Amino acid sequence: MANNKSSFDSSTMGKDGTDAFSRPRHVIKFGTDGFRGIIAKDFTFETVEKITNAIAKYLKDKGLAASTILIGYDPRFMADKFSKFSAELLEKYGYRAILSSHVCPTPTLAYSATITPDCSGAIMFTASHNPCEYLGMKFIPPYGGPATVEITDAIVANLDAAPTAEQGGKIELKDFSEEYFEHIEKLIDFKKIASSNIKIIYDALFSASVGYFDELLRRNNVKFESFNDCHDPLFGGGMPEPIKKYMHNYKEGFITFSNDGDADRYGIIDENTEWVSPNVIMALLLIYLSKNNKKGKLIKTVGASGLLDACAQKLGIETVTTPVGFKWVGEAMREHETLLAGEDSGGLSIGSHIPEKDGILANALILEMLANEKKTLVELQEELKKFVGKEFYTDRLDIKQACPSAIEKIIYHYKEANTLAGLKIVKTLEIDGLKLFLNDGYTCILIRPSGTEPLLRFYIESDDLTKIKLMKDFILKNIPKIRV
Repeated sequence: MANNKSSFDSSTMGKDGTDAFSRPRHVIKFGTDGFRGIIAKDFTFETVEKITNAIAKYLKDKGLAASTILIGYDPRFMADKFSKFSAELLEKYGYRAILSSHVCPTPTLAYSATITPDCSGAIMFTASHNPCEYLGMKFIPPYGGPATVEITDAIVANLDAAPTAEQGGKIELKDFSEEYFEHIEKLIDFKKIASSNIKIIYDALFSASVGYFDELLRRNNVKFESFNDCHDPLFGGGMPEPIKKYMHNYKEGFITFSNDGDADRYGIIDENTEWVSPNVIMALLLIYLSKNNKKGKLIKTVGASGLLDACAQKLGIETVTTPVGFKWVGEAMREHETLLAGEDSGGLSIGSHIPEKDGILANALILEMLANEKKTLVELQEELKKFVGKEFYTDRLDIKQACPSAIEKIIYHYKEANTLAGLKIVKTLEIDGLKLFLNDGYTCILIRPSGTEPLLRFYIESDDLTKIKLMKDFILKNIPKIRV
């Protein structure tokens, strides 16, 4: 997920003699999932006012004045205050603002948007897995998934506009959890999980999933151990990112679950205390769901592993590949009957759920799979290797570049190439960056610029570690020549 900072005028006095701090200083840019910035620097009440005004103006222009807008927030510093301020603005413009009564995961708010009468959408205050000093805002349309580019572009175009005040607006407080719990309980067989005696650890990472994932387990009599299960704006001094670096509470024989700051992504550590790639999790769930007569396509991003293609091919499941970012995945979910949808960064959903990634659903679905298969996650991974007949390895190179033109030059060079390190390029994909498929059938390279830094990233995958090294050495040797 891209982390797009907004920039500030660093001077204290403008050319016109006015105090720079009294003039608009924000350059607000929406990344792959809304706007994010550093609290009290990039993310301020001024920023919140601009974005809230822009959303209200967008909705009024669409003929959705005096409708309902939901507002939620994650555990970050001042998120509750910023969300209340946004609700007060919407009330002034004549909207019914339903504000979450406490910390709320993004998928919970997104689901609520789909079932609330006269709802025009929702505003979520979150910075996902970013460090604690960040906060952000994103608009969730009433279909319950990420806003498409057309919607965010229209909102950004309204940043300097403000709707007129209207009568009839009001603010209500609501706990969105119960309706969400009932929905998840219809999707997941918790009775099977409760009777399975799976040894479960929930390392909450102080995230928005506290009071949601653990409560779902508790109310369905599923036994578990929990850690970091309170809300902390500082996230315990760590990061709200569900990877092994920040998941410290795991042990042999247990499966450990975590979620990111707003609980839309998941992270898993298996019974051998090994972190499990989301690509592997998606492959296992694809097999599990298809085995249980679930129908639909696999929706995946261009950065997802060839492991998923190999599984889908063996299962006879059609795949749809999207650019990186769940807004593209969610859009594809709304266009296709979906069995499973996901991305390699830990976002996942299913066709009977919302077109938004949901880490809480992912955790529960993994547990249901283990309970029904009556096997450990370690055992299922071994079976997956035999089913596919290959093991896939991945690596990444980050190449620093000073300007976008240098990045474009390198991408163009690889686009025109016929071979790479002695292997023939047999197929290219250009839906997000450039992906090259080589003639051994299993080696591919995705080349795309970082959304946050002056970097060009090479994502390398192969069934052979020696080929991974061969590709890395070739790229490092040839980049200086392309720059000239």
